[in-house]
Formats: sequence, structure tokens, C-alpha cells
Amino acid sequence: MPEYEDFVPCQRFQPTLALSPDATTVAYSSNASGHYELWTIPVAGGKPRMMAGFPDRTVRQIAWAPDSKELVFSADRDGDEQYRLYRVGLSGEAPVELAPGADCQRLLPASPFDATGRYIVYAANDRDPHVQDLLLLDLEEDQVRRFTPPTEIIFEPAGISPDGRWLLTAGFRSHTEVGAYLIDLRQPDGQAVCVTESLGSGLFEPAAWAPDSSGFYLLTDAWSEFTAAAFYSLTDRELRPVAQPPWDVEIIDTGKETVLWSVNEAGRSTLHARHHQQELALSDIPHGVVNALAVAPDGSIATMLIDAATRPAEIAVVELDRGRFRYLTDTRPAALRTVEPVEPETVSYPSADSRTIHAFLYRPHGPGPHPVLLSIHGGPEAQERPVYARSGLYQHLLDQGIAVLAPNIAGSTGYGTAHQKLIYRDWGGADLADLDHAVQYLYTLPWVDRDRIATAGASYGGFAALSCLARLPYPWAAGVSICGPTNLVTLAQASPPTWKTFVNTVLGDPDTQADRLLQNSPVTYADNITAPLFVIQGARDPRVPQAESDQIVNRLRERGIDVRYDIYPDEGHGFTNRANELDAYSNMADFLITHLR
Repeated sequence: MPEYEDFVPCQRFQPTLALSPDATTVAYSSNASGHYELWTIPVAGGKPRMMAGFPDRTVRQIAWAPDSKELVFSADRDGDEQYRLYRVGLSGEAPVELAPGADCQRLLPASPFDATGRYIVYAANDRDPHVQDLLLLDLEEDQVRRFTPPTEIIFEPAGISPDGRWLLTAGFRSHTEVGAYLIDLRQPDGQAVCVTESLGSGLFEPAAWAPDSSGFYLLTDAWSEFTAAAFYSLTDRELRPVAQPPWDVEIIDTGKETVLWSVNEAGRSTLHARHHQQELALSDIPHGVVNALAVAPDGSIATMLIDAATRPAEIAVVELDRGRFRYLTDTRPAALRTVEPVEPETVSYPSADSRTIHAFLYRPHGPGPHPVLLSIHGGPEAQERPVYARSGLYQHLLDQGIAVLAPNIAGSTGYGTAHQKLIYRDWGGADLADLDHAVQYLYTLPWVDRDRIATAGASYGGFAALSCLARLPYPWAAGVSICGPTNLVTLAQASPPTWKTFVNTVLGDPDTQADRLLQNSPVTYADNITAPLFVIQGARDPRVPQAESDQIVNRLRERGIDVRYDIYPDEGHGFTNRANELDAYSNMADFLITHLR
């Protein structure tokens, strides 16, 4: 029978890619060498080339210069999220750091350059750890213009208009309250103006400039609780819909007269394109989840990262005029040549307050009875989607006869703003009720072994898994927490400085709401945990510090509970080192198989 390693993809990618302006080359971040480094591959197909990398840094964001002769990228050390910016040519030279200085968060947009290639925009909290400014760097003069955000706003730049006049940026208060801001670069003292303020609060997240600088495309919930694609015109300052499906538009990009967008339909991505206002047929694209998308400036092709439950993430190209799709990479592991992978079934079940929860159910081949892993996504403002999860872990468990139920509980994206906001200041409330009903749903399935149910999750999913073990009265067979918060008070207090407004909105204020936060924390109910537990933690995690895992592990060990605790000293919030990731998931698989079989 295949081992876990037999299901691991040949390489994995960071959720970013960049298509060169001349539409000949794709740049991406891959761990093919063991670390996430900068690679390129020809659009026509061919051998990939490693362009830049570091033994202890992860390449995160990538962009091309307008002349297609060099790249800029961001990278952090061992997952610490203190990003530095680099510039590298295509002739094999070493990367050169841009804007060197003390460690801080430096964020690149997908299109950071102006049309001449002289200026580049990025965000950084170098001036004040609590404030994320915009910086416009003159690469010729090595001078910087700085733009500060309004109070309690986090700036994330979208790009400079093709005519060089406007700097477009998103201003975040939370994931559901985002404004679009413009700065007139021709004004020496230009200030950021929220051009969507008159439209009310909500989501107005800028995406891409129109090629003629007449306006910009954005994602918005202005017309319903689902995210639409829209165009904001600078001529008449009007917002016009581009696409209003009954699901969320998740990505939009444009090139010349072509607009391409992806719609998240119950977790799966569907691509739509329009050229000169005429719909283009894109029927050849396989089912999957689009994690990144880039359209060529001439609108002829698009490149994407596409992931599926039965095939790992791949880089692919779509010829938009013909609708022709082809893969540029093949990351399929050895096991997929001999094992029939399982496609998940979309299911739903009733929960509290007459709500319906949507989920993906992976059922092993064979009649059963089967044990089940209740897998909980991170976020919480994220979504369980049919992807090749955890480097093949789901498919390995299925091959071992273990089913997986992965629900989109309260707080999940993709099912409307109201469902998403249920988690705000209520972690461990409505979401836990949905997980309670998930177990009740499993009990209705005749092929489920109700005495062999485990739960697992990472980040927020780790918090939710620990909450299940501590607060839901079921005979849990085992649990796994990866970088999971255990004490919401200490989590909020230790959050990154620029996250303060976001944390207060989504989690709660630790200064004024400590009692409620502690009441919903797994550590408060640690004495109820009796199931075997496996805790995995990165020592450099800036989002969920190691102290969070330490708290629950220490409490359980004091009571003699079986807890395995693996700490990775060179990892942050998740895995950037391929060897560490394979070690952690292999051990997690063995742990779950031991306790479920």
C-alpha cells in the first residue's frame, strides 16, 4: 500500500505568479529545490529555470518590470513575514535588495511598476510598526515618496495607472470593509482620497487598471451579499457592474480589450472572459480552484495556478481567443498512477438558527464502516475548497479507508457576507455549533463508524479542532492542531502590530472583552480533553506564537494526557521548508491512521 510520501506532489507553489509583459514567460515561486525560490518557465513550454533563491528565505510576491528584462520579488526568513524586496535580471546575476533597512513588512502589488519602469510602489510598516504606509520608490534617483493612511486603515497598493498619474490602493478595516483610494501623483503633496466613500461601507477592493487609465476594475458587494466584479470610471465617478453572478467573483484581470474573471461556485472556480463586450468560450478548462491569474497586456493569453482534489496545483495557460487550455507543469505524484483518487461530494446539513452548512465529503472506496476525519479550514475568513489538500494528505487517508468531512462553517467565505460575518467577535460560538451539527450529520450516514471520528485543522482550524475536543461531548478518537490558537486573549494581545484594527473587528478587543474571549478559548476547557492530541507549531510564527500551543500542551501534560508536541524551529505560520512539511504531514498521517484504524 502506498505511503504518504507517494502522494506528495513533485513540487508545490506559493499562490502567486506573474506573466511577463511580452507574454513569453511565467514567473512563480516553487519548492522544487526544497525551499520556495523564484523560477521561470516559457509560455510555449519547456524547461523551467531557477532565477533566485535563498537557503532560509521564501519567495512570496513576484512582478515583472515593463521591459520583461527583470523581476522584483519579496521574501521573508523562515516564515517570519518580515518581507524584504529584491530585484534580479534574467542573466544569472545575484538579486539586489531594494529599499534595505530594518526588518518590517514590505508588500508588493501584482503590478508595482509605472509604465516607464522608473517607479515602483509597495507598502511597509517601517516608519511605525502599527501603520502600513505606501512608498513610491524612484529607482533612478533612489528617492522615496511616502503616503500615510487614515487612522485604522491598512493600505495595500493595487498599482499605478498606465498614464502614470494615479496610485490606486485598497484601504482595509477588515476583509468585509475595504475602500478604494486614489492618490494624484502629479500633486507634490498628493493625499489618498477614498473614491468609494460615497457608496457606503462594504467591500470595494481594487484589482486592475483599465489599459487606457479611464478607470479600474474592482470586487464589490455593493449590490448583494455576494462579491461582484465592477468598473469604476474616473470620467464620471460612477461604479458599473461587470459581472453579478449568484456567487463570489474571486479574481479579475484585464489586458487590452479583454477582461477575465473567476467565479467561486460552491467552492469550484469557473472562468469567464469578455472581449470587446463579447463573451468568449472557455469550455476546455478542467474543474478546479484558481489560486492566481494573470492576463497578458495584449489580452491574448492568461496564465493561472489551478488546483483540484484529484490533481495537485499546476501552472497552466489559456489561449483566450481559442479557449484552449494546457498545463505548463506536471506535479502529479507516483501514487496517482496506481491509485484512483477520490473526488469529493458536495453535501449540506442543517445547523442552528435554521442555517444550512455546505461541506465536501470524501468517501473512501469500499462499503465501510469507515472512520472519519472532521477537517476544519483556517482563516476563519477562508473556505474549504476541492483542492489537493495538505500535499496529498486527504488522498492518502482515503487510500487507508479514512473518510474526510470538510465543512464551511460560520465565518467561511464563498456563501455570502452574512455567513462570513457570523464569526465576527464570536469565535467558538456559531462556528462550534456548526461543527456540533457536522458530527450529528455524520451519525446519520450508515457507512460511518461513529466511534472513530477525529478532528484536525491549522491556524483558526486548529483553534476549532481544539474547541471540538474540549467543548463537544463526543468520543473523539484523536485530534490534531497545527499552529492553533488556544487562548483568544493572549492571541489578540500578541497579534502583529498592523493587525490591531482587524483583530478588534474580527476577534475582539482583549482590553475590553477579555472575559468573553477567555470564555470561548479552548484552554479554558482543557480539562475536558481526553482524546490523544498531536500539536504542531512553528517557533517563528508571527500570527499564532508558540506560546499559544505551549499553553494547551502544558495543561494537558499536567493531567497525564497523551500529547505529542512537535516544534519546528525554522518555520512560521505554516511550512516553507519542504522537508519540514513532509515530516509534519507524514507524522500527522501516521498519528491519525494509528488512532482511527
